Amino acid sequence: MIRAKYHKEETMKIKYSSLLMAVLMPLTQINASEISQTPPNAKAGECYARVVLPAEYETVEEKVLIKEASEEINILPAEYGESEEEVEIVPATKKLIPIPATYNEVTETIEVKPAVRTWKTSLKKKAHPISKTLLSAIETSGVNLKYAEPGDCYREYFVAAKYKTVSEDVLVRKEHNETTIIEPEFEMVEKSIVIKPAGKEIVEVPAEYEETEEQVLIEAEKTVWKKGQNPAQKVSGATGEIMCLVKIPAKYKTIKKRVLKMPATTKVLEVEAETKTIKVKKLLADVQVQHTTKPALFETIDKIQLESEARFDWIHANDKVDDEYKYTGHQICLTEQKAKTVEVTKIVLETAEKIEEEIVPAVKTTVPVQKLIAEAKEVKTPIEAEYKMMKKRKKLAGTQIEWKRILCQTNMNKEVIAKIQNALNEKGYTAGKADGVLGRGTRNALDKFQRENSLATGGITYETLGALQVVL
Repeated sequence: MIRAKYHKEETMKIKYSSLLMAVLMPLTQINASEISQTPPNAKAGECYARVVLPAEYETVEEKVLIKEASEEINILPAEYGESEEEVEIVPATKKLIPIPATYNEVTETIEVKPAVRTWKTSLKKKAHPISKTLLSAIETSGVNLKYAEPGDCYREYFVAAKYKTVSEDVLVRKEHNETTIIEPEFEMVEKSIVIKPAGKEIVEVPAEYEETEEQVLIEAEKTVWKKGQNPAQKVSGATGEIMCLVKIPAKYKTIKKRVLKMPATTKVLEVEAETKTIKVKKLLADVQVQHTTKPALFETIDKIQLESEARFDWIHANDKVDDEYKYTGHQICLTEQKAKTVEVTKIVLETAEKIEEEIVPAVKTTVPVQKLIAEAKEVKTPIEAEYKMMKKRKKLAGTQIEWKRILCQTNMNKEVIAKIQNALNEKGYTAGKADGVLGRGTRNALDKFQRENSLATGGITYETLGALQVVL
């Protein structure tokens, strides 16, 4: 029976853990990148856990439109009065009298096939036509073919390039300066020099030492983060991530040390200078530089220059040309096939058909009528909108996961748990007997208190202890 009860409790734990992970997994995925890996601004001896902060809401009143503003429309009918009016019962008309047209016969010459002009290689019937590309090239060279008449021919001539010989002075050496160095002048004289200056000699006096012992710090006091265990990790909303900041004392080592008793000193001794007489050169005149300007040098040479480039010219076949023009054998001629005409006799309208009008006057009579005095119109009366005040729950902040300082095994005992149980019971949350054991009843009461007071769930945070007024 005990084994069955234990098995049932374990099964419930697994189901509860699976359900909790399903609820917390989206929150963890959303906020994991926003939460630091270790709690910020922590002190030694404190423990922290990632806990779920519930969403925050507030109740606000909002003015809601229940009936929109509108208008009431009334129609005022139109007003009329009696009067007499002259009415046309038969309108005025026109009587049309037709006058027939007159015609006359004329003979006219009609072109049935237009004349065709074609540029060919000659005026012979079997001559080949000239391409549009060649005609464009000829016009580009300066010949205006638009005013050519049938039978006109143009021939292509070649004019060789012309050259001329010119003389030119070429610079073979630029104007420049030539430099001459004049060596310096000296004389021999005697001079007394110091080969070893007067000075001071320093003599060392050695230092004195003694042996002592000293404690040396080899590892300073420090704090490290260690994973802890959350006694409230079965509470709904717990993430299971507990971090405790633990203080590790400093480490020392005793060593033997050689301490300076009297430092090394020195004595100063005076040393006289040593001199020697030698022969040296005395400068009478320093080295000099003399500059001489040399003129530029030119040479006259003959050059062959292009006077006019070789070219191709198109000239009318009847124009005379100079001997320098060499006929290439190419020519173009404008040929024409005459148009074909026929004579046709036509009947031409001499005077057009027309119609003369004769006016027939209208017939009128007098009849009683109603005239509009005032038109119908709308009269609009505004109707105000109706509103109602309604209470709404407004979301201030969504569910979040944060590091919060909590109680864990390193800083909790039965006395603290008993205080929490008494505080929960006093506030109407049934935590059971204050026995110092964090059982299911205490966990459920703690979770309910946190949710109803908008506190972080998933651990016994110091905010929860403050809300319960529990003093450690």
